Amino acid sequence: MSFRFLACTLICLAQAVAQTPAEISLWASGAPGFESRRDEATIAKDYWIRNIHNPSVTVYLPPKEKATGAAVVICPGGGHRGLVFKAEGDDPARYLNSIGVAAFVLKYRLSREEGSPYSLQKHPREDGQRAMRLVRSRAAEWGVDPARIGMMGFSAGGEVVSMVAFGAPAADTNAADPIDRQSSRPDFLIMIYPGPLGVPETVGADAPPAFLLAANDDKCCSGPTVKLLERYREAKVPMEAHILVQGGHGFNMGNRSSLASVKGWPQRMADWLADTNILKAR
Repeated sequence: MSFRFLACTLICLAQAVAQTPAEISLWASGAPGFESRRDEATIAKDYWIRNIHNPSVTVYLPPKEKATGAAVVICPGGGHRGLVFKAEGDDPARYLNSIGVAAFVLKYRLSREEGSPYSLQKHPREDGQRAMRLVRSRAAEWGVDPARIGMMGFSAGGEVVSMVAFGAPAADTNAADPIDRQSSRPDFLIMIYPGPLGVPETVGADAPPAFLLAANDDKCCSGPTVKLLERYREAKVPMEAHILVQGGHGFNMGNRSSLASVKGWPQRMADWLADTNILKAR
């Protein structure tokens, strides 16, 4: 084996290790009330992940020369029965990194998985809140502006975003855990074919600005998207919405679609992030 070959091999291995995202538990001792299950392994098969008992965020940081200071907590979909982690977690995280946005992919607890001990109305919301607070608490470490941390949700992940953004107090200033004293309020929302749970009857004037997108032929989730659009308009809160003619449900980042509008939707999101100055350091 030549020295040059060995050196190249070591460099490639080092780069691969450096590019492997770190996974960080939301609670060091496990989720409150379920600490005994923190060491149970997740089950990954095909395109989904299940058996999540130790909720976490996987950290994707952009190259320092590209970093804008903006960040997004990503909630993949999967009907609360699994998480479509690659197509609705890893792929959008890497896209966001390419435009200078730090990304944190949330593995939240699944209430509709067979035998699940979790409540749909409680535990995904708690995980989403804790993820936002954790990122804010370590913003300086990760080069993130704590005033430019948003949430992005696909399908059921959009329901988690709604629960966090519209349905719960943002902070507990008296919490024993200093992380829980941080605000869980997202500074902006990106909702991609979000499900109906958590969509509020009204949107307050202080709601985060939002980017909404779904296909008109999506029988599941075009309706909730339109409801959010209408409620944002009623509240006169900044919002951009795209209703594509077709595309159905679950087109992820558009990579597998033959439709130009579906393939190109991530650029619409990037344009919105730029136009609203979210990508601009303050």
